[in-house]
Amino acid sequence: MGRTIGIVAIKGGVGKTTVALNLGAVLAKEFNKKVLIVDANFSAPNLGLHLGIVKPEKTMQDVLKEKTKITDAIIHHELGFDLILGALTDWRVRPFRLKHKLDALKEWYDYIILDSSPNLNDEVLATMVASDELLLVTSPDYPTLSCTMHAAKVAKERKTPVTGLVLNKLRNKKFELSINEIEDAAKVPVVAVLPDDLLVLEALAATTPPALHAPMREVSIRYKHLAAYLIGETYEDPRLLPKLKAFIRKIMGQEEEAKKK
Repeated sequence: MGRTIGIVAIKGGVGKTTVALNLGAVLAKEFNKKVLIVDANFSAPNLGLHLGIVKPEKTMQDVLKEKTKITDAIIHHELGFDLILGALTDWRVRPFRLKHKLDALKEWYDYIILDSSPNLNDEVLATMVASDELLLVTSPDYPTLSCTMHAAKVAKERKTPVTGLVLNKLRNKKFELSINEIEDAAKVPVVAVLPDDLLVLEALAATTPPALHAPMREVSIRYKHLAAYLIGETYEDPRLLPKLKAFIRKIMGQEEEAKKK
């Protein structure tokens, strides 16, 4: 059976949809997993816009309203993953119905990635109920951290495991919260740190996930490490400079050990 991973952030503009899309794309492209990415942001869906899909023929809302079968709403993308997209609609979701529909697909996929709503409502609860685990997306500032702490609290109350925090849009500035400060406040480990990069906007204009648009950029490599962590595998950075730095650190460590002896 596949695993359902909910990508949650109850504050807009944190980069939740970008994280969901890139994680799914990397799992499919780099690790040969069968992946389905679902837009579970029912009131303001925009996952399709990141890929240049403006008006999907059949949506997750159609599935939940029993207007179409869930298998008929699946879009097979040329980049190697599948999608179920949403449409703008004024409709109230029933939290347990999403889980019921997605559970029927878990034998088809290794991973189902849910892009949740940024609002703490029944849409987020639907993602938490449907997910086997959650990744909380945050940024290094107090307002976002406050929302992240609240999301972690709600997930705990719903008994949905939180695997970790994805710290997004890091600029390495002194005014930013540190990883230790964020972990201490949220009581959840940071499992990935993604640098702020204009590549994300460039890739959005190209309607391609950043990790596939420029696979050797630092932010893309970080996504691959995150994907590897989630599936219990290792990812070796193919770039020469990181390998050289790792080799130098190893040599220096050996020299320090020799001095101690």
